[in-house]
Amino acid sequence: MSYEAERSAMVAEQLIPRGIKAKKVLEALRKVPRHEFVSRELLKESHWDHPLPIGEGQTISQPYMVALMTEHLQLNDDESVLEIGTGSGYQAAILAELAGQVYSIERLEPLAKKAGETLGRLGYKNIMILTGDGSLGWPEHAPYDRILVTAGAPGIPGSLVRQLAEGGRLVIPVGGSFSQNLMVIEKKNGKTFAEEVCGCVFVPLVGKEGWGKG
Repeated sequence: MSYEAERSAMVAEQLIPRGIKAKKVLEALRKVPRHEFVSRELLKESHWDHPLPIGEGQTISQPYMVALMTEHLQLNDDESVLEIGTGSGYQAAILAELAGQVYSIERLEPLAKKAGETLGRLGYKNIMILTGDGSLGWPEHAPYDRILVTAGAPGIPGSLVRQLAEGGRLVIPVGGSFSQNLMVIEKKNGKTFAEEVCGCVFVPLVGKEGWGKG
């Protein structure tokens, strides 16, 4: 089976049956070559229904969780998006297919460098990567229409809320260090409103407004 066929099967068997409906999100998952973001040893598993290790104690999220979080951002082609936790760069590539500009922060320099190389090789020009404390956001390019956090936080970082534009959406896993609830935060008239989506498990968000200083 070709990688393109594997991506189509991934969408048909893992995403659509679980309720992912946004056509553009499904198209992005079909298009982005997920196998390019995993090690050679894991190519066989690159489209399987579970997270995979990418080094430095981090993971690439399972396809369903990537699709679910992306769908809840409700992207419309031209938004400025801040991603916290670049990791392999796969989620950033999905966002780049659906948004105007993606700003991504990774605290681990080896992952940031590798992700940048992969995304560059694949031709993405609307992604900027910064090595730093993602829990503090990226003030220089704020406000952001959307913010996506791909690590579990003990609470909602105030820095991210302040950098979220009026009418914006923040998708973030919140809870303990071993399990969280996926939350959608909307900012309306300067106030925030939270909605719980589902339970989830992410690596910890390490940083001043996360789990320690890192």
